[in-house]
Amino acid sequence: MQPRNMSMSGVVDLAAVKAAGEAKAKAEQARAQSARQGGGGGVPPASLVIDVDEAGFETDVLQRSTEVPVVIDFWAEWCEPCKQLGPLLERLAAEYNGRFVLAKVDVDANQMLMQQFGIQGIPAVFAVVAGQALPLFQGAAPESQIRQTLDQLIQVGEERFGLTGLVVDQDAEPGAAADAAPAEVPAGPYDALLEAAAQALDANDFAGAVRAYKNVLSDDPANTEAKLGLAQAELLGRVAGMDPQQVRKEAADNPADPAAQTAAADLDLVGGHVEDAFGRLVETVRRTSGDDRDAVRVRLLELFEVIGPEDPRVAAARTALARVLF
Repeated sequence: MQPRNMSMSGVVDLAAVKAAGEAKAKAEQARAQSARQGGGGGVPPASLVIDVDEAGFETDVLQRSTEVPVVIDFWAEWCEPCKQLGPLLERLAAEYNGRFVLAKVDVDANQMLMQQFGIQGIPAVFAVVAGQALPLFQGAAPESQIRQTLDQLIQVGEERFGLTGLVVDQDAEPGAAADAAPAEVPAGPYDALLEAAAQALDANDFAGAVRAYKNVLSDDPANTEAKLGLAQAELLGRVAGMDPQQVRKEAADNPADPAAQTAAADLDLVGGHVEDAFGRLVETVRRTSGDDRDAVRVRLLELFEVIGPEDPRVAAARTALARVLF
């Protein structure tokens, strides 16, 4: 079943948001089908442990960290503790099954990376989440402590940045392309409800669309089309009754007011000003604290859902968010 052509008409021009949302739906459906069927659309297990050098660091680590936490193991052939820690981390990477990726850096061959991370001795283990480097531990550590550290890292990635990890195709051949075209997803049991939700969006009945999508998610919380549709319908419902001129005036007059800034960010997004929306909320996160900060962060993650994790603007905003949170 292909994603429906969800209507974004009736409030403002949402063509850019709609296109991004449909791309996200296709990617999410591919991942969901891979998880159900055990293959076709996920990454091969060999992709969970990679050798990284200075030339490939930006692509293999920084860009990848916008999708999944990347754990970096700095090691050397002459380092005896490294020979104990390395295989343990590789085993855990396989066991965690896509919740993180292990990047192995040979410090003898990559002195510049060692200097950039300020490493004084090895083994040293860091993580990069949404482009932000975090020290984990240095030297030998018991497996229980490493597991606890990894669990905390994964929790931070999920709760603060919406990173849910990679789908692993256990049947993939070694070296198989991670982005191989998935088989078309068969029709599911919620077609009627999803069609009703799409029709409600076409009629600008955003509350009805929200109810229809929530009905699907109450029975099938992982339904990717319903999750995407709900995020879009809620966004449209929020902006439907706004006075754009008044919203923007309040945002300009109250730069630290979370409610004023989140309302303006919604308008930015539906108007196609995606980077402005993300930048506004990142700055508001920086200015606020406590419950206010958390509410703004959650709204930003919701807007990420509307655009989709594959969009480079989402990756850039995740990195910016990491910088103000840590």
